[in-house]
Amino acid sequence: MPLFRATTALEGEARARALRDALDTLDPAPLASDLHDHDDGSGLWDADGLFDAPPDPAGLALLARLHGAADFAVTRVEDRDWVAQVRAELTPVHAGRFVVHGSHDRERIAVNRVRLEIEAAQAFGTGHHATTQGCLVALERLARRGFVARSVADIGGGTGVLAMAAASVWPAVAIAGDIDPLATATARENVAANGLGGRIACVTAAGLRHPRLRAGAPYDLVFANILAGPLRRLAPEVAAHQPPHGMAILSGILARQAAAVSAVYRAWDYRAERPVRIGEWVTLVLRRGG
Repeated sequence: MPLFRATTALEGEARARALRDALDTLDPAPLASDLHDHDDGSGLWDADGLFDAPPDPAGLALLARLHGAADFAVTRVEDRDWVAQVRAELTPVHAGRFVVHGSHDRERIAVNRVRLEIEAAQAFGTGHHATTQGCLVALERLARRGFVARSVADIGGGTGVLAMAAASVWPAVAIAGDIDPLATATARENVAANGLGGRIACVTAAGLRHPRLRAGAPYDLVFANILAGPLRRLAPEVAAHQPPHGMAILSGILARQAAAVSAVYRAWDYRAERPVRIGEWVTLVLRRGG
């Protein structure tokens, strides 16, 4: 399915947020919308929407004019054969008690391991990347010390592997959200294949901006495996959706970025526990005060 991204820039977070929210009023509405700053001292922010058909150019032009923004640039999201790529690369990945594998390796995995079957499909999150592995190791540590999660949010869920891992070791009900509708569809298929259909919902959303994610709060555990910049901006939303002593596992962070991300969450009453480092990537483990 072709996807189209409409992006514009304007000065100031508040103005960009207002424009992003206005994007959601278009007909047809975007599948997801988001905003992020340029991180270059210019004060400029991008507001963008992801559409499953070319967006209405007149509607975009009117929104840009009303909000004092530059004209929207519309680009088609690159099509790639993720199925072929994943099939070529999907070998079993071991992280603590978890093994992430494809259906072709199902019979080779020991029965005393937590098996997470991820079929080759058009989405990220096969467990091979250090960021996903770091989240699984952090989850393993929490489980071993007796932490129990009954409600879980997985932001940037990809294939849904982290939500499935949590639901496999705890009596958790989870919601996995991803900005890419292809990832959402893939996650639903994986959840069903792993027999977790009654316990994990998959939605297309940026951050926690979805009615299902908001209604499911507060969350004992939040995964967010995205990038350092979006993680910093997500801090107020994560804090608003967690109770005292809730845990957050954050990944997609280079080692040189970890201190800055941790500092932002510290300002929202999170305290850092032992991180997981794999190569140049760091996974932060944070506990909310209370």
